Amino acid sequence: MQEHIPTYQEAVSLLKEFNKSESLLKHAYSVEGVMRYMARKRGEDEEKWGIIGLMHDLDYERFPEQHCGKSREILKERGWPEEYIRAIVSHGWGICNNVEPQTEMEKALYAVDELTGLITAVAIIRPSKRVADLEAKSVMKKWKDKSFAAGVSRSVIEKGTAMLGMELRDLVTDVIMGMREVADRIGL
Repeated sequence: MQEHIPTYQEAVSLLKEFNKSESLLKHAYSVEGVMRYMARKRGEDEEKWGIIGLMHDLDYERFPEQHCGKSREILKERGWPEEYIRAIVSHGWGICNNVEPQTEMEKALYAVDELTGLITAVAIIRPSKRVADLEAKSVMKKWKDKSFAAGVSRSVIEKGTAMLGMELRDLVTDVIMGMREVADRIGL
């Protein structure tokens, strides 16, 4: 099958075909927003980065035991470019596969995926329940509390932050800024 650059609408339709959970969809939109923000900041292709962020957990709801592997299969069947597929699969590096993030886009996805979960958890315990007034220092305080959002892999975030050559606080700020852009869509 010939490679086909997906449109945003095609990506959203495919995501919704495989995912019905509101929380997973909100997570996808969070990661998309952050990836778009980071692409813009780096002068990269915002649409491509956004679609990859949106689709990163395509297979998670239906095939949690085959996470990332099933995404490769689904996207390959639909003629998605290998660059997109590899980026999506690479966010599972060291977790469910051995596809190490290499490009800036892959490293960004790897670093921000888990971090959006931590920031969501911090935002929902705030009086406002919004990211609009959330600052990095609040997230950094909760970072140290390993029992808070215990399912968030801080080691994955640290590895991703190092791959990007960033300070954790700066990455937290970027993720907050990206999530602010989609705040209404994600209910934060």
